[in-house]
Amino acid sequence: MGLLEVFFPGLSEMTQEKMPIWPDIAAPWSILSYGDSGLLAQMEELIPGGEGVFIHPSAIIGESVRIEGPCYVGSGAEIRHSAYLRKGSWICSDALVGHSSEVKNSILLPGSKAPHFNYVGDSIVGIGVNLGAGVKLSNIRNDRRAILVTMEDGERVETGLRKMGAIIGDGSQLGCNAVTNPGALLMPGTMVNPNVTVSGWNS
Repeated sequence: MGLLEVFFPGLSEMTQEKMPIWPDIAAPWSILSYGDSGLLAQMEELIPGGEGVFIHPSAIIGESVRIEGPCYVGSGAEIRHSAYLRKGSWICSDALVGHSSEVKNSILLPGSKAPHFNYVGDSIVGIGVNLGAGVKLSNIRNDRRAILVTMEDGERVETGLRKMGAIIGDGSQLGCNAVTNPGALLMPGTMVNPNVTVSGWNS
């Protein structure tokens, strides 16, 4: 079993959902690269014109929303007032990006929510995850070095990415104003208290 199935076991049930293709299921962060099989490249191939925006007819887009292509907004998704979707944002069905939330080069899997004053940078947010108000998924180290991730056994793995936020497993809940450091990994069902900083492997 690859890490993709470990963090996102619900993906196997999403047979009707339009999903990006992970280049390496053992390293889910691989999709965040800017290479030929990364998220941006897949959207440029999917959307006519390459730099365009796809919005499903059933999606709800509020006032004063800014969307930069390439970007994908799936069925039933809601993008609320003053949200900012930067290039590389893949918002799956029934996901929510709320007021003053910013998403960049990230995937919000079905039913996930970034509803209030959130920053989601270079991250994968699992099915049914909720980010409390003010949660920030930080994506770059202060020293600008490449991101390492820590596995459950303590092994440190090089991602090859200079920018990577968090991988948040299905059903996790993050309390208000929590911050994840670059490369944080949260197993499905992880509960994060408000006002804490999260690093490394969490379950």
